[in-house]
Amino acid sequence: MNPLDAQFRFYEELNDFLPTHRRKRDFSYSFTGKPSIKDAIEAIGIPHTEVDLILVNGQSVNFNYHLQGGDRVSVYPVFESLDISPVVRLREAPLRCTAFILDIQLGKLARLLRMLGFDTLYRNNYSDPEIIRLSQKDQRIILTRDIGLLKNRSVTHGYWIRSPSPEEQVREVLNRFDLYAQIQPFKRCIGCNGEIDEIDKEEIITELLPKTATFYDEFYHCLSCKKIYWKGSHYENMKKWILRLHNGPE
Repeated sequence: MNPLDAQFRFYEELNDFLPTHRRKRDFSYSFTGKPSIKDAIEAIGIPHTEVDLILVNGQSVNFNYHLQGGDRVSVYPVFESLDISPVVRLREAPLRCTAFILDIQLGKLARLLRMLGFDTLYRNNYSDPEIIRLSQKDQRIILTRDIGLLKNRSVTHGYWIRSPSPEEQVREVLNRFDLYAQIQPFKRCIGCNGEIDEIDKEEIITELLPKTATFYDEFYHCLSCKKIYWKGSHYENMKKWILRLHNGPE
């Protein structure tokens, strides 16, 4: 069977997955048979979870479309702030869920997202099947540094974290999912992801160090792991960092 060719172009951050010579330009993709457009896109190197709009010869199609010789394909990333409802969306609803599950490489990011109030599951021993199962069960967005995980056909909501820096990763997630308005600091335990609530000092007085009991009167605790929090110097430092985030993208 002779190979056929189609012309592809990927837009915006989808180019992060491509080699330099294929970025922000048309390029030819050779294939045999009738592969689905989803399989072709992933063979090129783009996880399907990063894609929200595909145009073939100017018409929007879904992942089941079978590639044909001579097709001209334009592929766009997830749209978070734009209404593209007149065309074929690749998922039933906009990706607005703000609950996450993170892979083993993103422990520091998990703590920072929890500090900002986002429901974030993380364990350093989650297997890929566990991450996918919990993502499906709780409708959580998978955040990962492993492109291969996002290519699993069972994954519907996921994002590949580009930066190796935890603080830059936070900005990346906030920008990607337009979450600045949803920041609610100190609502979750940074250790276990449980919800935090105020607690009377007298209920925990025996658990406090003498200096802490002397200088502080306002206390909070995690409803899950019972960790105790108070507004010490670390709290002021976190507030300053969060304030910079609240000011929006840099």
